[in-house]
Amino acid sequence: MRRIFPILAIALAAATVGGCATLDAKQREWIFQPSNRTWNGQSHTEGMTDVWIPLPRSTSTAAAASPPEQLHGLWLPAAQDEAQAPVLLYLHGARWNVAGSANRIRRMQALGFSVLAIDYRGFGQSSPGLPSEQSAAADASAAWDWLAQRYPDRPRYIFGHSLGGAIAIELARQVQDERGTLVEGTFTSIPDVVRTYRWGWLPVSPLITQRFESVRKVAEIGSPLLVVHGSDDRVIAPELGRRLYEAAQEPKRFVLVEGGAHHNTNALGQGAYRSALGELFGLR
Repeated sequence: MRRIFPILAIALAAATVGGCATLDAKQREWIFQPSNRTWNGQSHTEGMTDVWIPLPRSTSTAAAASPPEQLHGLWLPAAQDEAQAPVLLYLHGARWNVAGSANRIRRMQALGFSVLAIDYRGFGQSSPGLPSEQSAAADASAAWDWLAQRYPDRPRYIFGHSLGGAIAIELARQVQDERGTLVEGTFTSIPDVVRTYRWGWLPVSPLITQRFESVRKVAEIGSPLLVVHGSDDRVIAPELGRRLYEAAQEPKRFVLVEGGAHHNTNALGQGAYRSALGELFGLR
């Protein structure tokens, strides 16, 4: 995310040469940075089960002739009382595949959840392709449907970190059966993120096609919302998390984790998370 302004500058130049299609593709490439990389090259997925989620086929002739698309995910059941535990759909951010979130997945399990974490198309072992705001939303929706079919009687929650927070908010406003939504280190919109950076005063907002305008969507969420941010986050400014929270309807909570950066707020804030889950969602 820190690279987003130079990325958009490149995209702007590309658009001058190649047109709007090139502009959109460059933004998708650089905002998502899809890969099969894990955080620091390490994967700690022991005890997690591989899950494969089929995606609906398109009705187009070209799609019908291509192999079926699917998402890869990791399933980590709750450590205690697994048969009754709430279920959490985990949506990761840019650049790293789902295995790169293994430590954060385990921390969410430690808070009492069974966790399904997925890779969007273009990441990890999911079907290839260049992700977009629209395709990532469709992938999250498919994963939510998969959970609903298998755990219809369990309370289900949505969690998103960073870019995944914007995807989580889009999903939460579309579905009616989530018990709550949690986002960490996320933002109001991509144009707002750009404006917090050194060259953010330049008028690039009209050229941004992948906008992720969560601040416009968050009031449509019908479940309790928990917004968590680190006070020392240098990737996504804490003020953006606060503004997102302010745009949401009650019931809601905002938790500022003192000393938390973009990648360690989840670890430092476990106590604050646990308290907020009890106060907002009634989870103990």
